[in-house]
Amino acid sequence: MNAEIITIGDEILIGQITDTNSAFLGKQLNKIGIDVVQITSIKDEENIIIKALEDAETRADIIITTGGLGPTKDDLTKHTLCKYFNDELVMDQKTLEHIEMIFKKYINHPILEANRSQANLPSKCIALQNKYGTAPGMWFEKDEKVFVSLPGVPFEMKALVNNEMIPRLKDRFNRPFIVHKTVLTYGLGESAIADKIEEWENNLPDFIKLAYLPSLGRVRLRLTARGNDEDLLIKGVNESVKSLHDYIGDIIKGYEDENSIEEQIGSILTEKGLSLATAESFTGGKLASIFTSVPGASAYFKGSIVSYATSAKQEVLGVPEDLITQHSVVSEEVAKEMVTRVKNMFSTDIAISTTGNAGPTKGDSDAEIGTVFIGIAFKTKVMVEKFNFGNHRERVTQKAVNKSLEMIFDLLSKN
Repeated sequence: MNAEIITIGDEILIGQITDTNSAFLGKQLNKIGIDVVQITSIKDEENIIIKALEDAETRADIIITTGGLGPTKDDLTKHTLCKYFNDELVMDQKTLEHIEMIFKKYINHPILEANRSQANLPSKCIALQNKYGTAPGMWFEKDEKVFVSLPGVPFEMKALVNNEMIPRLKDRFNRPFIVHKTVLTYGLGESAIADKIEEWENNLPDFIKLAYLPSLGRVRLRLTARGNDEDLLIKGVNESVKSLHDYIGDIIKGYEDENSIEEQIGSILTEKGLSLATAESFTGGKLASIFTSVPGASAYFKGSIVSYATSAKQEVLGVPEDLITQHSVVSEEVAKEMVTRVKNMFSTDIAISTTGNAGPTKGDSDAEIGTVFIGIAFKTKVMVEKFNFGNHRERVTQKAVNKSLEMIFDLLSKN
């Protein structure tokens, strides 16, 4: 069972927005056993849309479009679909009532005729109710194939996919089962992991495939099983993951389809009644942002000082000027002082600090670009580790963030 995704809109092609819709759609479709064979981004022009639909029909059983459904004249998808299906627009009363309700309840100006016109839908489609917006989704069927048109606004599209499209697809098609489990590893690169697990990988069951998904400072290992017996697939994947621990159990930090590493850290902190604070320099508050993205983080995360400039380390955190002069702002001594002072400032059980040189210039430090110090204070103990994460600014920063999460997780797991 194959699907193709077509994203419509000049704003994607010129880089004004990033196409996150396709990633979401691909993930949701894969969960129910539908493979995405192609993703295409096109201009909002009639002939281009029609050509894309014609081409997609030759490859896929399900064709999904996103975008081009707004109330303005440059949104042509609905009219083009009428031409493609030899159809005409008719008023859908339920959609009109929904649009009028949204304007009455949430929008502080009179409804325009352009907004009402969004209730004019192709007569051959099934309207998919958009609870968060005025542009409904549309479901068509032609020659045993399904076409679904969705609005481009991500939160509207996601609700329509989960509430309307996926249930209909599950009822409409018989699909194989697909089971995924993604193992999160920290601390080793892709090639080093591959070397360690070669024997394990060679002995995987034929119905399980392994993919390496490396990113900065971590590698995800995705196991995918496909077949008609769901219980067999789940059992096979779980047994394979269990045996993987015999090879690289020391670097496995959880599973992507369960809780993220920051969620696991939060759960441990909550369970043990511990609190956390951060003092960040070159990471610019990224650690604090990750921790506070977890619901309920206020129970354990007390605050952060983003002391990006050397003066902020002195004036806000109180790091002595002579210490910086003697050892450099990127040093073990400064990382230790930062973490100690932020821990005392917020009266927490644990604190973490980052100071480093991410480039492109050395700034106030003599340290080579890529040099990073990460400090952790836990109760009465303080430790600092030195790393070199390369010479690319984004790489250095993200690897430092991931390494910090790994260090905190390991510390909490052992204490």
